[in-house]
Amino acid sequence: MSIRSKLAWTFILLLIFGIMAISSYSILFIRDYLLKQGRIEMEQDTQWLAVTIANLAENKDFEQHFEQAGKTSDYQLALYDSTGTLLTSYLDSDTTFVPPHSLSQGILQSLYARGDLPLLPNEPDSPALTAYIELHESSNPAHYLLARQLKDKIYAPIKTIRWIIYYGLFISMGLIVIVSIWIARYLTKPITQIKNAAQAIAEGDVDREINIKRKDEFGTLAESLDHMASRLRSDTEQIKKYAKKQRQFFADITHEIRNPLHTISGALEMLELENLSQDKKKKYIRSARNQTERISRLFKDLLTLQRYDSDEHFIETKEFDLANIAEHMDEWYGERADEKGIALEIDQHSCKAVGDPGKIEQVIDNLISNALKYTNQGKIRLCYTSENGSVKIKVEDSGIGISKEHLGRLFDRFYRTDKARSRDKGGTGLGLAVVKSILNAHGTDIEVESEVGKGSSFWFTLPTKS
Repeated sequence: MSIRSKLAWTFILLLIFGIMAISSYSILFIRDYLLKQGRIEMEQDTQWLAVTIANLAENKDFEQHFEQAGKTSDYQLALYDSTGTLLTSYLDSDTTFVPPHSLSQGILQSLYARGDLPLLPNEPDSPALTAYIELHESSNPAHYLLARQLKDKIYAPIKTIRWIIYYGLFISMGLIVIVSIWIARYLTKPITQIKNAAQAIAEGDVDREINIKRKDEFGTLAESLDHMASRLRSDTEQIKKYAKKQRQFFADITHEIRNPLHTISGALEMLELENLSQDKKKKYIRSARNQTERISRLFKDLLTLQRYDSDEHFIETKEFDLANIAEHMDEWYGERADEKGIALEIDQHSCKAVGDPGKIEQVIDNLISNALKYTNQGKIRLCYTSENGSVKIKVEDSGIGISKEHLGRLFDRFYRTDKARSRDKGGTGLGLAVVKSILNAHGTDIEVESEVGKGSSFWFTLPTKS
């Protein structure tokens, strides 16, 4: 059974039981009320009859007047003398009532004690109400009056009321069924929508949306599911992008390794030739060594990127002096710059910064190495200045420059502005990606300005110790 059917039946049964309970209580209450009002009315009528009958003269019309009083009052009447013996009675059409031949001593004593007030014994099991009253200063032999009325006459209005209640009950039950079905449908409609949407999302339809504009818990749940689907959709798209990048990444690694391996393999084949001159042997050995170093750098860069992606302790910051890194750069690249006829200008003054000195040295090393590869004349400069609680570190060159269409992807892994020339220069395609990853781990970023034919400038900032 669906939740809609369960809710509908629950509402229907609860309301029907409630209405039936209220109806039954109402009928019982009305019965008690009518009986109570009948007793009060009978007390008043009995007093009126006592006065009327006491004033009837004892003559030939006495029986006629007595019968007329019974018809007018709609009671069954019986008269008794002073000893409590039956004198006469008026029974109307009821043949089931036989008035007692004489009144009991208990009733006579009670009447004597009550004076002018009637006596109505409480007899719940009796089918009729009975009232006794003493006639004072009677003009005839009658001294006591008995008045009786069937309870069915008192309850007569309740039959009409009962049918009114029953008709109302049937009409209410019909309305209850209709309203319950409508309410159940109203309440379960968003549940059904949410269930269908959740099933669709679970089956992979992350584009499914739930159009429930409500301010209650259903609306909140629908918004949460829409948000979850949006997150899943975003995550799915991101996963697709990552998968695509991963495929490209492995393809690039394969390509990057295959080229130097082919070069090494070719060099080894040439070294196996007989009568190979010493100069050519040295050339092929140098070529194989260079390609080996290139593969080594590639895996070193890959290890750096892998640690950045997964290692929470990728960097260990502390205060260090940039002059030490500048000294290393001068030692490593001074001779190479001289060989190319390029002026290498490096600041040598002391300047303290906060970061991982080894990783920052790797960043500056990559930037200067790239500058040397793509600068054929002019100069390369490493400078750093401290201002406003931070240190700006800049590497600029007068090299070939970078066109604007390449600047957006310059720091992507394995991206080259000129793939053929980059490989000729021994690049891995990961240097700038490593630079960006290291600086991002420091909470900063690499900035670049470049113009084709005029050179490039790369810079970043590091905090100083407060």
